[in-house]
Amino acid sequence: MKLINKLFIILAITSISYAKVDLVTLPNRDTVQLTIYNSADMTLARESRFLTLKEGKNDLQFSWENTLIDPTSLEMLPKAHAGEIDIANLTFPPRVRNLGLWNINSKISGKVPIEITYLTSGLSWRAFYMGTLSENEEKMRLQGYVRVTNNSGEDYEDAQVRLIVGKVHMIDEIAALARRPYPYDRPGIMDTLNLSWRAGRDKEDSEDVIKLKYQLEGLQTQLGQKRAEVIKEGLSEYFLYSIEGTQTIENGWSKRMISFDTEDIPVINLYKYEEERYGNSVIRFLSFTNDDEHELGETPIPGGMLKVYRNVDEEEHLSYAGQSDFKYIPVNEEVELNLGSVSNVVVEPKIMDFKTENYRFDSDSIIGWDEVRTFEIEVRNTRDIPVKVEIKRNFQTPFWQVTGNDDYEDYDSDTIKFTLEMSPVSKQTVIYTLRTFHGTREDNAPKRSM
Repeated sequence: MKLINKLFIILAITSISYAKVDLVTLPNRDTVQLTIYNSADMTLARESRFLTLKEGKNDLQFSWENTLIDPTSLEMLPKAHAGEIDIANLTFPPRVRNLGLWNINSKISGKVPIEITYLTSGLSWRAFYMGTLSENEEKMRLQGYVRVTNNSGEDYEDAQVRLIVGKVHMIDEIAALARRPYPYDRPGIMDTLNLSWRAGRDKEDSEDVIKLKYQLEGLQTQLGQKRAEVIKEGLSEYFLYSIEGTQTIENGWSKRMISFDTEDIPVINLYKYEEERYGNSVIRFLSFTNDDEHELGETPIPGGMLKVYRNVDEEEHLSYAGQSDFKYIPVNEEVELNLGSVSNVVVEPKIMDFKTENYRFDSDSIIGWDEVRTFEIEVRNTRDIPVKVEIKRNFQTPFWQVTGNDDYEDYDSDTIKFTLEMSPVSKQTVIYTLRTFHGTREDNAPKRSM
């Protein structure tokens, strides 16, 4: 009973002492900027507020109840009168969860603009795209969208949204840091980590360096806890992508935002047949380059899902052409998208003749011979537009010779490629004879430079 009474007295004294503190009320946000990663559950928030200070000592209360804010990442900086305002420290009162007190010494009175930065979790984004081909499928309208999902526990009104494309490895997850119990970290230690990213859409982002400062305030060593750390992988691969305007993203909601809309992008359609890779299916590929010539090239294109449609008439009715996932496309890089198998372009190879000849013997054994096969490949285009078809034939040996058809090109040491330009609703036939050399007959095979 004596121990309980002592605890009660201590708690009562602590409550009275905090009740006498002259607290400054944290005003509403004036602006907020969110920098959201797509490779880690991490968002850097920058809030601008106007804080009313009195001359002398000020105490500012900050609460993050029911959010995924990492308290060790909280940072406050004055945006004016920096030499007259000293933000001494941030303390976490004992036995009070999700609450911090900033101790501020000010030489002036009145409203002062401040910036509060912190890391939070629960915000994520992904990109997706819609491509609309012209009737002749030579050009495409490309529309890019971003869907931002907010499960951070905090509503963000009129937020400037910036997205980071690139991989970040987190030693500690922000969500885990946000949920751990008080005390948070060891007091009195400050560590600063600098991250820089490549230029975004706006020139002012070209040398953007974001300083994430972790103020360590608890008993980290005793609890065996680690501070958050970010390891950059391939800095040249990072890209800062800004969404124009501001967006309100309420907790528990997702919001779709358009990132760009570009007309008349030149594209190449190619139908590929390769039995060893695709079986008996013909696969359709769509390619374009992220450069000026293709009406793009201003920024890298974040990876995502592209769904492709085709305009089929003057009323712009659409037919579905296929879809493909892709990784982010740097400026001046070409991308080839696999839209899946099709049934309106058909490739049917048949073996018309097979024989062996030119045997070589050693005593009673066959030590060399030739195998001769004649193939006929029928290709049908049932579409109402011209198509380009690429057919690869693999021989499983570098010792071969093709006769009867010169309309092929060497692809590698054991593969040739036929490329056919086909008219609408048309049929073509490819015939060739393949001779492969085996055993000692390999010495008689044509010498290949590949």
